[in-house]
Amino acid sequence: MGNDKMNCKACGNDTFASGQIGSFTSEGNIRPFGSIMATGSPLILTFCTNCGEAASVKVAKPEKFK
Repeated sequence: MGNDKMNCKACGNDTFASGQIGSFTSEGNIRPFGSIMATGSPLILTFCTNCGEAASVKVAKPEKFK
């Protein structure tokens, strides 16, 4: 999420981690509306390591939606 120092909005902590929701096999991926066969893209979630508050959710492969 860049070089800016982040602070958690919920608890003030400044330590964050990132993880992935979904996989390249499409389990848990975000997919375009109405596209049953598309594999879509995993989501990258950045969260506070103290309280778990999500700071950012990003689509890993936005080109899949063009």
